[in-house]
Amino acid sequence: MDKPPKQTKHELFLNYKIWLSGLTGNGKISDTTFELLGLIKKLGSIKLAAQACEISYRKAWGDIESAEKMLSYQLIEKQRGGKEGGHSQLTPACIKLLEAYEALQQKFDDSVEKAFNDFEIAMAKKPEE
Repeated sequence: MDKPPKQTKHELFLNYKIWLSGLTGNGKISDTTFELLGLIKKLGSIKLAAQACEISYRKAWGDIESAEKMLSYQLIEKQRGGKEGGHSQLTPACIKLLEAYEALQQKFDDSVEKAFNDFEIAMAKKPEE
């Protein structure tokens, strides 16, 4: 079994998460929910998207319904079974939401990367004696 490389004190990584919440702080639309929606778009199935996110189908639906309630619009159009089986697709409003979230995430990534690089530079400077 391969061992991961030993971490030194200079190998630091910054992690962060973005989520949306209501003004009251009740409920949230997490990065996992956005990932789930992206996978529904790609796979055409809530069940398959939930499996890929390693969450239950019930949790996936709960997260979607909670997000719809917060946003006051429908995110998923679902067609049940039939000859060709059921499928789910994102509403046009949900597609716009995902695109806006991806743009926001990219802006955060760029800003955070620059800020962290500045932090590492400042950290690397030796204190004046």
